[in-house]
Amino acid sequence: MDIETLRAYCLAKLGATESFPFDAETLVFKVANKIFALLSLNDTPARVNLKCAPERAIELRETYDAVQPGYHMNKRHWNTIILDGTIPANEVREMIDDSYDLIVKSLRKVDRESLRES
Repeated sequence: MDIETLRAYCLAKLGATESFPFDAETLVFKVANKIFALLSLNDTPARVNLKCAPERAIELRETYDAVQPGYHMNKRHWNTIILDGTIPANEVREMIDDSYDLIVKSLRKVDRESLRES
C-alpha cells in the first residue's frame, strides 16, 4: 500500500482528520482528537504506527517481518508497519480499521454518538 492510498483510506473514516502536530514529516490521523495512525513520510519505505490489541499485536509481529513494536509508542498497544509491499493491502486496511475502532471504542459515549450524527 502506498502513502496516498493509506492517507485516503484513513481520511475516509467517519470523523477522521489529519495534521502535522509533531513535525513536518509525521502525518497524524485522529478521530475525536485522538490518534489512530501516525504516518512517517520521510522513511523509505514509509512506515505507519497503528494501535492494536496486545494479543493481536504479537500475532502480527510473528506473522510479518514488516510489523514491529511501535516506534516511540507503547509497544504493547502499538505496531509500526513498514509499507514495503510484503503485507497484503487488505491486511493493512484491516490493521487501520482495528486501530480506528479501538480508538472509537475508547471515546466517551457522547463523543461516539456525535460521530454517528455527523
